[in-house]
Amino acid sequence: MKSSPVEWVFRSAKPTDVEAIAELRAVVMRPDLERLGRFDEHRVRQRFRDSFSPQHTSVIVVAGAFAGSVTVRPAEEGRWLEHFYLGPDHQGRGLGSAVLRTLLGRADADGVPVRLNVLQGSAAQRLYERHGFTVEGQDPVDVYMVRHPQGT
Repeated sequence: MKSSPVEWVFRSAKPTDVEAIAELRAVVMRPDLERLGRFDEHRVRQRFRDSFSPQHTSVIVVAGAFAGSVTVRPAEEGRWLEHFYLGPDHQGRGLGSAVLRTLLGRADADGVPVRLNVLQGSAAQRLYERHGFTVEGQDPVDVYMVRHPQGT
């Protein structure tokens, strides 16, 4: 029996969201960063703080509570999808796919590609591939992916 879709909304990020998102980043990225030998308790949070862009970031809200975040940054050739994090309790329930469908629908309507990078070996890569992303390049740590506009 399939569970009902999770109801969620976006709200615009505020500068005061920085610590909650930095902490979520540390929690969700830790297993992959440890596997790659790259986890640093301070650096994982500081890298987010240094690049936090509230004007391009949305907080994902489920049942009135913080469930995750995503940044969609305009770029010269399309958009960059960054800092897409869902709390562990919200993973594997279709929420990530629902959020991606919404964001990618906007990019498709604007006729622009979306790029992202994901850590080597991350389960998130399969999610992105299911939504039409393909590998554009890679290095020992990151896989760079792109999704060209669909249905335009």
